[in-house]
Amino acid sequence: MAGLSLMASCGGPVPPPFRLNADVKQLMAAVIDPNADIVWASVGTVDTPGFTEHIFPSNNADWDAVKNAAWVLNESANSLMIGNRPKDTTDWMKFSQEMSETSLRAVRAAEARDADGVFTAGGDIYQACTNCHAKYNFDLTKPKGP
Repeated sequence: MAGLSLMASCGGPVPPPFRLNADVKQLMAAVIDPNADIVWASVGTVDTPGFTEHIFPSNNADWDAVKNAAWVLNESANSLMIGNRPKDTTDWMKFSQEMSETSLRAVRAAEARDADGVFTAGGDIYQACTNCHAKYNFDLTKPKGP
């Protein structure tokens, strides 16, 4: 026990330098948007004349895919708040925290196999994203140039 205390007080090995390789647009296009699409497409209802189709994960692998996508959103929200990514320390942080909290609710709903919970959390994720995009005017259709 004394050895652990001594090692902790010495600081241990120096960690490697931390690098953010993707900018916000790249993170959105490659990580956040595809995983949000998984959550959003996982549950819903399609009404047609004479027929209603309820969409929800039908097996453990499908539920796990939704849960994993929601985890990616949760951790991506954290990554939006570090380094040079934040656009400010007010609304940017608030919207990122909302994305983190709502995606964690989607994780918990997927773990509980609660399609209604995933649907509600997905709508809340969408609202957090929409609020941020409206304020910061992101256009994800234009990739970053060289």
